[in-house]
Amino acid sequence: MQTWLEDLQNVLSPYPWAYSTLAAIFLILVAIAVNWLTKCILLRGLHKLLHSRPSANSEDNAVQLAIVSRLANIVPAVVLAVGVVTIPDIHEVLAAVIRNVCSAFIILTSALAAAKLLDWIDIVYRRRPDASNKPIKGYLQLLKIFIFAVALILVVATLINRNPLILLSGLGAMAAVLMLVFQDTLLSVVASMQIGSNDMVRIGDWIEMPSQDADGYVIEIALHTVKVQNWDKTITTLPIRKLITDAFKNWRGMFESGGRRIKRSLYLDQRSVRFLDDAEIKRLEEFVLLDDYLERKRRELAEWNADLEKQGAKPINERRVTNLGTFRAYVEHYLRSNANINQDMMLLVRQLQPGATGLPLEIYCFTSDVRWVEHEKVQADIFDHLLAILPVFDLRVFQQCSDTSGLVLPSPALLNDTRKTD
Repeated sequence: MQTWLEDLQNVLSPYPWAYSTLAAIFLILVAIAVNWLTKCILLRGLHKLLHSRPSANSEDNAVQLAIVSRLANIVPAVVLAVGVVTIPDIHEVLAAVIRNVCSAFIILTSALAAAKLLDWIDIVYRRRPDASNKPIKGYLQLLKIFIFAVALILVVATLINRNPLILLSGLGAMAAVLMLVFQDTLLSVVASMQIGSNDMVRIGDWIEMPSQDADGYVIEIALHTVKVQNWDKTITTLPIRKLITDAFKNWRGMFESGGRRIKRSLYLDQRSVRFLDDAEIKRLEEFVLLDDYLERKRRELAEWNADLEKQGAKPINERRVTNLGTFRAYVEHYLRSNANINQDMMLLVRQLQPGATGLPLEIYCFTSDVRWVEHEKVQADIFDHLLAILPVFDLRVFQQCSDTSGLVLPSPALLNDTRKTD
């Protein structure tokens, strides 16, 4: 081979540039051949190996192949950087430029491969059960910025053939400019650290931030942004620092508490509130839920009225049972006996301030199932029952548009029982 090269050089001795050109072309062909062999043999073999694994994952395989593919691009650059000195009569400046360009390409390719490696680390980490509590994507993105910043300095230093420390020494004067340029990144880094240390937001949390039109589940926490999938399936992307500077509501506590709140009122017509006579009280005693209440109320009122009678007060001063108070007691006992209501959390049935829309009777309790659909089913069942049983207590809901022309109609059940008594 060496003899053949010497003969070729002797033949082309009248044309020295021709031999150098042929040597350069040969070097380029060798680099192309090495690149082809690397891609065909290494990448194809790795592709088959990855897909032959029993636990093969398409996302993992794609990232791993991308890492190896970018590292494989280094091989032809190394061939050119090393082989350029073998070209005879090549100018030193041209050889230095080729070596510097190849070295810069190797640095850039290595940085891209390192970035893909960080993506693979994030994919593997997200499979952990506690990954949603402590996402690391923001920190990995910060590390990417650092890697590319170092790579940029090394590439520039390599191209101009200067020591990288000289460039680094000049960064001190550019600190103010860099802080201005990267102020969003710096603020995002601080926000990410505060969110992570205080456990303010996790992936999968339902957050509500009206100022950013965000109301849904957090699907991604990155260095600069947080993605929220709203209930209408739209995606809201908001700056991560907004979670520090703006107010937002995180519903995680509700899910972890084991109870979802019901806070809704029945608006009653105040004109339907009245006293109950003995016959009506006796009929209401048929409700098992009212046994204890009516018995306790009977003893309480009997003692009160007996004291009034001793004082010589007229019967008009006596206390009596009302249909509204009895209904309120029924609602409370009904909720206490409902298996779908969390009995370990607050349960309250109260009257609110009367207004133009009637007398609000508020039901305040918590369902045992925190899922939205199941919660709404339980809530609807409760109010279906209460609305249907209201006439038994001779109560009526308030409606601004009523077809009863303001008349108070007693319960059909009570009317029938009254006719039988008469």
